[in-house]
Parts: sequence; structure tokens; C-alpha cells
Amino acid sequence: MAASTSVDTHSMIPIFVAFLLVFASSIYPVLSVPAAESDSGNRLLANQTFRPGKEILRLKRVNAFLNKINKSAVKTIQSPDGDVIDCVLSHLQPAFDHPELRGKKPLDPPERPKGNETRETETVAESYQLWTDSGESCPEGTVPIRRTTVKDVLRVGSVKRFVRKLRRHVRRDSEGSGHEHAVVFANGDQYFGAKASINVWSPRVTSEYEFSLSQIWVISGSFGNDLNTIEAGWQVSPDLYGDNYPRFFTYWTTDAYQATGCYNLLCSGFVQTNNKIAIGAAISPRSSYNGRQFDIGLMIWKVSFSGQ
Repeated sequence: MAASTSVDTHSMIPIFVAFLLVFASSIYPVLSVPAAESDSGNRLLANQTFRPGKEILRLKRVNAFLNKINKSAVKTIQSPDGDVIDCVLSHLQPAFDHPELRGKKPLDPPERPKGNETRETETVAESYQLWTDSGESCPEGTVPIRRTTVKDVLRVGSVKRFVRKLRRHVRRDSEGSGHEHAVVFANGDQYFGAKASINVWSPRVTSEYEFSLSQIWVISGSFGNDLNTIEAGWQVSPDLYGDNYPRFFTYWTTDAYQATGCYNLLCSGFVQTNNKIAIGAAISPRSSYNGRQFDIGLMIWKVSFSGQ
């Protein structure tokens, strides 16, 4: 299971901790497409050359960003899809670069809400990400982090665009903003959490700049500049990851995607407390047409710290 909290001194969202329960199920089939191989690496593109002026400045910014988020690892695991997974000491993960967390001790995973414990009838998957297929794992006291490469950032174009979603007018319906989507939502005066079971597929997007995802989306505020969100699910995004694998992701923002928030662990937003799930890593197996189906269970709930 993975655990995350969103931390921001100006956030209108109370602290949430997201826990994931992953289970396989043999239900009814839909559609699946083979995934492409990843080409991520730790060095510059083969044809990349140093150019004067803006190109050199851009490379300096990229390297400064990578030096900040790629933390020293006590163990490194090579994934079959080309990813490199670094096992980083919990208190050294990017979240603890945040001024409010700097110097603090790692968080202990909170208990799941009553009535949401794992049932004996559920088949819990011990391994559902490609990087664990070799049998390797991260030691206790560390968290697995997908290493970000120069190639990842250059593929997107800039550090800012790589970290954050492009700002757009946010709606809760299925119209406008260049997106085609279906939404199921619930409004109320007070909620303390939400959960969903999401079928995992590997859709082939038609352009490297398109993406496909399925997620649970917890929000507060209006749909204006005060929108706060915590998001988790799977996404296929060649632009962000360089391949067509469905990958587990998280996202958060406190100001409608303007200046705060990021994907996964690319900034000091989420605190991960589990050593078995790498946020941003590929999910396997996936559902297949006329074959076995695979779901991931997602749950986000409010946790009270020190009576707050």
C-alpha cells in the first residue's frame, strides 16, 4: 500500500492520507492493447548536443531540478520497462524539502477507516508493478521512487510543464476544455473520504501529446481559483513517461493548477509511507479482452493529527 498526504500552508484542504488496496479479479472482459517499450535513461538523448544560449540555460535548469528531486538511494532496482527505481530513506524523500516538514520524522501509516479492512475473500496482489517482477524490493525505512531523467524533462519541453498539468478552465461536466471524459460525482456538506475500484487498461493514445486516465478526484472550494484537489488513479501519458504503459499516479493542487501542485513525487507535496509501491511506475498486469480483469482499489480519507 502507498500512503500520501498533501501539505501546503495555504491549502483549504485538510490533510488527507491516501492508501491503496490492489487486488486482481476475474470478472468480465473489455479491451486491451499491448504496451510499448520504455526508452527512459539517465543520460542525454543520443543526438543531443550542447547549443549556445537558451539551450545551455535550459539544460542547467533541468539538471538543477534533477539534483533536487533525485535523492541518494540506499538501493537501486532496474525495472523491465526501463525505469530505475531508487530506494530512498523515508525522511529524505522530496516531501521533506517542504519548509513545514524539513527536519521532521517520517509519518507512520495511519489505520484504515473502520469497515474498510481487507476482507478474506479479496485476493490481494503482492506485486502489481513491473519493477517488482524480479523479486527485488525496497528495504524497510525507505520508499521506492521512480528516477526522473534528463530525457523525461526534455521530452516534455520544460521543468514547469513536466511537473504540473497545463492550466485550463476546470469543469465538473463532460463539455469543453478539449477533453473528452465521463464524470460521476457527489456533492455534500461534509465528506471525510472516498474510495473506488478502477479497472486497469492500456489504451493506445493517438498522439504523444494526448493522455488517457481513470482516477478518483477529491475536491474542495469552487471551480474557480480556489479549487483544491487530491487525485489518484492510473494514466497512459507518452508525453510524461515516454511509453504507453498505464502508470499509477497522484496529483494535487491548491489553486486550480495555477502555481501549486505536481504529479507523483516531483515536488514536496505528498508524503509516501510505504516501501512496496512506486508512484509513477507501470502497472502490470492489465485487463484484456475476453481475458482476466485487473482492478486497483483507491481510498482517500481524512486523518486527524493532534486533534486537528
